[in-house]
Amino acid sequence: MKAVQYRTVGSAPEVVEVPVPEPGPGQVLLKVTAAGLCHSDLAVMSWPQEQFPYPLPMTLGHEGVGTVAGLGSGVRGVAEGDEVAVYGPWGCGLCRACAEGRENSCPHAAGLGIMPPGLGRPGALAEYMVVDSPRHLVPLKGLDPAQAAPLTDAGLTPYHAIRASLPKLVPGSTAVVVGVGGLGHIAVQLLRALTPTRVVALDVGKEKLELARAVGAHETLLSDGEAAARVRELTDGIGAEVVLDFVGAEATLALAAASVAVAGDVTVVGIGGGTLAVGFGGGLPFEVSVCAPYWGSRRELIEVLELARQGLVSSHIETYSIEDAPRAYERLHAGEVGGRAVVLPHG
Repeated sequence: MKAVQYRTVGSAPEVVEVPVPEPGPGQVLLKVTAAGLCHSDLAVMSWPQEQFPYPLPMTLGHEGVGTVAGLGSGVRGVAEGDEVAVYGPWGCGLCRACAEGRENSCPHAAGLGIMPPGLGRPGALAEYMVVDSPRHLVPLKGLDPAQAAPLTDAGLTPYHAIRASLPKLVPGSTAVVVGVGGLGHIAVQLLRALTPTRVVALDVGKEKLELARAVGAHETLLSDGEAAARVRELTDGIGAEVVLDFVGAEATLALAAASVAVAGDVTVVGIGGGTLAVGFGGGLPFEVSVCAPYWGSRRELIEVLELARQGLVSSHIETYSIEDAPRAYERLHAGEVGGRAVVLPHG
């Protein structure tokens, strides 16, 4: 079968031929129908040799959906032919967090060598993939695979982040979305679907700001040196109750700090490598909470997919064949992808 692999530190991803995997006891074989490409893939492929934590070669892709094509011994709950989405942040399955479906918060996964597909384990950018347990599968129930694949991360991650701030997103509040890319454009929709807050979207690209307006942003601003002042003007000098930074660079974190209201939330979702000083004299207003969320829970993925079925959230996508996946990564790196790039391994 064809797979897209990162094979050598510092090299570009390649399309290679590898054997179709066999599901072991308790595992599920999926025929992958769609896989999303994420900026975190680019971040992983930028790490130097001394910092690289995963075994190579590694099949990429942590946003996957597919059709059940085979079952290992002892598997219950799914059947061949079922269309499912893959829940990515796998945990130990035994601790309190995992029992609550919060495998993204599992404290034992790293120590046990448990890694997500595409981020240590063979991922979804292949014609077939093995999922370690049926508990990591969520039924699609009629959703289009190309639309659903990005929701497993680009939908789940902002949903998880926004849910934590729901008590502050009341009528008359303001939420700022910094970066309207793969995650940010879905965050705008989630804020509109879940809250009465005013949504202000910021980006450096005019096309992305147009996308933000199209998916429901009330206000759009260029993310420049004047952006924080304009957010203050829009909020009568108070600032935004919630700032969601989907870039995470030094400049955007400084913007978040300058835009947030007293007792507001700054949520750092992007992995742009920036840092934010927290504490008295650190530049943040009093009682601001800062959070760096990781993915989301299985329950939250079920809820995100249900919002999609209700037509309240959708992915703006560009589709590619598996042979064109390296070119899609190039376009993603160049900032040329509007929304999410999705690979269809079987055409």
